Amino acid sequence: MKAVQVTGYGGVDKLEVVDIPVPTPKEGEVLVKVKACGINNTEIWMREGAYGQGGKSGWRPEGVQFPRTPGSDITGEVVDVGTNVPEAMKGKDVVLFPFTSSGENGLEHISEDMSFIGSEYDGGYAEYVVWPSELCYDMPLSTYKESAAFTVSGLTAWHMVEQIQAKQGETIVVTGANGGVGSLNVQIASKVFGATVIAIVGDMALEEKMKDLGATHVLSYKTDDLAEDLLKVNEGPIDSVLDVVGDALFSTLLQALKKGGKYCISGSAGGQKTQLDFRTLYLKHITLFGSVLGTREEFQKMLDAISNGKIKPVIDRTYPLEEAKEAQTYFKDSGKLGKIILLPSEEE
Repeated sequence: MKAVQVTGYGGVDKLEVVDIPVPTPKEGEVLVKVKACGINNTEIWMREGAYGQGGKSGWRPEGVQFPRTPGSDITGEVVDVGTNVPEAMKGKDVVLFPFTSSGENGLEHISEDMSFIGSEYDGGYAEYVVWPSELCYDMPLSTYKESAAFTVSGLTAWHMVEQIQAKQGETIVVTGANGGVGSLNVQIASKVFGATVIAIVGDMALEEKMKDLGATHVLSYKTDDLAEDLLKVNEGPIDSVLDVVGDALFSTLLQALKKGGKYCISGSAGGQKTQLDFRTLYLKHITLFGSVLGTREEFQKMLDAISNGKIKPVIDRTYPLEEAKEAQTYFKDSGKLGKIILLPSEEE
């Protein structure tokens, strides 16, 4: 089969198109013909070595074992099954839950042995992938491409909104609102949980599109005084922040948070380290959450919301598998709206 492998830490030159054997499903596993695979920051940061220390990167301390096929937002058709898997699984259209874990229900994402597809396992930048049958869920939409727009970004976004316990009538600021996680944060917070959303973007040409997703107000982080603008449009301090940017907006958003406010961060595209005056936290009684991925229960809730039309796919562009380098390069450009999708095979 055709696949794209990461051969080591570095730039997109470390992505190589190869021909490798089709994997064989073992006990409890299925073979999935990959029809679409969304691109996430996680596989780019894995390749760049951004997660780890001491030259290693990945979701586990030992680092990634190269070569590795990345890709975690996977949809496709089950074409073969291993032992102890019902033959009836064959032909099912599925979306893959993105990691294995021995953690108990509700704590799967923080288990020490959490292992991620595309990092600890070969992932979806390929024509076929094997995965445990119990982690294959019914595809929520009728097309593979649209159903691939949610897995990691959607699970991450859903868990972030649950972390802050979003409530109807509260005001939530969403940073990176035009990205994969951010665009879903906007939809989930507003259309599922009923919050008022202020979307932060770089390009105000996206204003109407962000409002279509559910944002009440749209502001640019390039403004002269973002904290003041937030206080003005909200007519007072904000209740919570859902942040994927990190350092670039951290201190500004803390200023705009109300006393007792909540700040949830799940990315650091605008800087991985920051300076913090602890007095800001304790004098304002702020709760700070670190968040990534989520639980299987949250994943099912997200799929149900997608099936019911409450959350819609936002896709910026698609690429054939062979153009993974170009797709990852474009992914890092600013100004796009939504997900970038790789198509390893023609959608049927």
